[in-house]
Amino acid sequence: MSLTYVIPDLHGRSDLLDLALARIDAHAAGTGLTLVVLGDYVDKGPDSRGVIGRLRVGLPTPWRVAMLKGNHDALMVAALRGEIAMDDWLAKGGDAALASYGGDVAEVPIHDIAWLDGRPLSFEDAHRVYVHAGIEAALPLRKQAPMTLLTKRYADDDDSGLGGKYVVHGHDKRSDGPLVLVNRCNLDTNAWKSGQLVIGVFDDATPGGPIDVLEVSLPFAG
Repeated sequence: MSLTYVIPDLHGRSDLLDLALARIDAHAAGTGLTLVVLGDYVDKGPDSRGVIGRLRVGLPTPWRVAMLKGNHDALMVAALRGEIAMDDWLAKGGDAALASYGGDVAEVPIHDIAWLDGRPLSFEDAHRVYVHAGIEAALPLRKQAPMTLLTKRYADDDDSGLGGKYVVHGHDKRSDGPLVLVNRCNLDTNAWKSGQLVIGVFDDATPGGPIDVLEVSLPFAG
């Protein structure tokens, strides 16, 4: 069986990332796998730098990896490149991200900014489409607006997929656990603050939603 594991919004929780990677490795039991990370690596939580560093240097060789861009990642890049006002980023959790670099913009490595900016907006396999936030069901993936993929919010009863494929996303935090519907799921459980990070597990040979949802937890000490 070939599996895809999906990690949603991390927001500076490198400790939860480490737990999640270990849990995935144990669950996969040494077989090849695909890992999709849905973006929002930075802001709000205490160790944005650590999250980027852990993912940027690479993961175990047998793993196929897709690391997507989230709206907070795009916001950080835009602020550090002077494309938006710095305060616009800092007010949305960027203050915590900057603190992980010692509070000094000059200490944010160019390669971290380039890595964030280089993240793709989507990943697609035979049965599913993975994005940070959401998709307009009436448009093919290639015609989706970047802001839709980064910022869309669904109504809870909106169960639209995309052209027969299941949509996997995060972005819209939930306090009552992941939302799993027939045609889409939202895996964002506000992990940076709740301390509970879920990992969606999908069977690559079977259409539809997760066959399992793993969880790792560690209280936020901030």
